[in-house]
Amino acid sequence: MPRFNPWRGVRGLPASVWIIAATSFVNRAGTMVLPFMVLYVTKQLGVAVAIAGLSLTVYGIGGIVSAPVMGRLCDRLGPVAILRITLLGSGLMLFAFPFVTTFRTVLWLTFAWAFVIEGVRPATMAAVTSAVGAEQRKAAVALNRLAVNLGMSIGPALGGVLAAHSFKLLFVVDGATCLAAGMVLTALLVWRGESHRLSATPQVAPAGGHAARGAWQAMLHDRGALAFFGAMLLTSMVFLQGEGAMPVYLVSDLHFSASFYGLLFMVNTLMIVAIEVPLNGMMHRWPHWRAMVLGALLFAVGFGALGVVHTAAGVIATTVVWTFGEMVLFPASGAHAADIAPPGRTGEYMGMYSMTFSLAMVFGPLSGTALLDRFGASTTWAVAFGVGLLAAGAVSLIPRLGTPVVSGVHDIVNI
Repeated sequence: MPRFNPWRGVRGLPASVWIIAATSFVNRAGTMVLPFMVLYVTKQLGVAVAIAGLSLTVYGIGGIVSAPVMGRLCDRLGPVAILRITLLGSGLMLFAFPFVTTFRTVLWLTFAWAFVIEGVRPATMAAVTSAVGAEQRKAAVALNRLAVNLGMSIGPALGGVLAAHSFKLLFVVDGATCLAAGMVLTALLVWRGESHRLSATPQVAPAGGHAARGAWQAMLHDRGALAFFGAMLLTSMVFLQGEGAMPVYLVSDLHFSASFYGLLFMVNTLMIVAIEVPLNGMMHRWPHWRAMVLGALLFAVGFGALGVVHTAAGVIATTVVWTFGEMVLFPASGAHAADIAPPGRTGEYMGMYSMTFSLAMVFGPLSGTALLDRFGASTTWAVAFGVGLLAAGAVSLIPRLGTPVVSGVHDIVNI
């Protein structure tokens, strides 16, 4: 019998998927403005800590507005065209930040920047999932996430070094890598002869029937899609407690150092880089809804367990649990969003998929820290556990609500 190779699904991906992954790596390797935005407005502009968080809230709102617009433009102009435009536009806008001296102007510029740069999410997802068949979508999404996490392991760390010398350097380097990512995308597509195929404007479905309605109308008439997007909002709100309630809880309640919190994210990144692609290769026969249920349950257990563990080893163990949830849920959910999109509407559905994360960014960390401050840790992590279970329950209903379920080369009947 042939020897089992968990990486074989990635090896068979087309060149266009690897090109998009390379673009994601270059772009995310320069991601350093957003992680340091609050520090920038407090240290450089003298903004009070109490209102500095508005910069992240405004960013989230910009992402919410951007997602459906950019998703629709992906269907009109092609995802690669939108990816080029957003990378170029965001790079130029980042160069403008060092010249802004008032917090109000920073908020307006942040909103505009978020509107542009958040278009990268639906464009990337649409490009990746459209370049492969249904049986390879999970592997393609996992590969792109690998590139993103490799880049993110560089960007924030480099940003910390640059911030120690000058906050303005953060904007210059981040902007330069956005422009570099756009050039890498164009150069590799031309070199591999993929430019015409991926840059072509998608064919919009003919008038009449379900596919002719806009993605919003289609979703409102699709209970399975509603359950899916609702579950993604809930799971993202739980997941973002890793940047909301969790660091406050670890430092203020359990009295760990900030460096310990950083260690947890090193564990998270190393696990994703080493395990996510082969893990999804081993799970390629699973229906997407089943993988999403498991991922939501792991989120519930991982974050919920923070209410009962108080040692460093226990907290690391919870991080391992919710990281497995992340590695299982996000590739499956990205592939599922592409599978349920009506013909010619992949970009719009990816826009709505991205919007769930932007909504969660606005409400998730804020609600988590508010719960922690008012009701304490036990209640906060119990609520996180309950929300994760609710999301798992919503996903489990998808096969019975009429949404098509695709899982690689097998459907749910064959599992």
